[in-house]
Amino acid sequence: MKSTDYSKMSDTDLLQKIDEEKTALAKMKFSHHVAGTENPMNLRARRRDIARMLTIINQRKKATN
Repeated sequence: MKSTDYSKMSDTDLLQKIDEEKTALAKMKFSHHVAGTENPMNLRARRRDIARMLTIINQRKKATN
């Protein structure tokens, strides 16, 4: 997803999505270390998506202060 899509989501939805993505990333990392993956760039994409969501949450917190 793009950051504009994430910015339309509420904070609670973003936090829930972050938790889901973090658990999925952990599973992907484990399976990558055990058997390898076809496309290791998926790990980077998922990590960057999590960072985008966290950035939006931080921007919202700073805007309210």
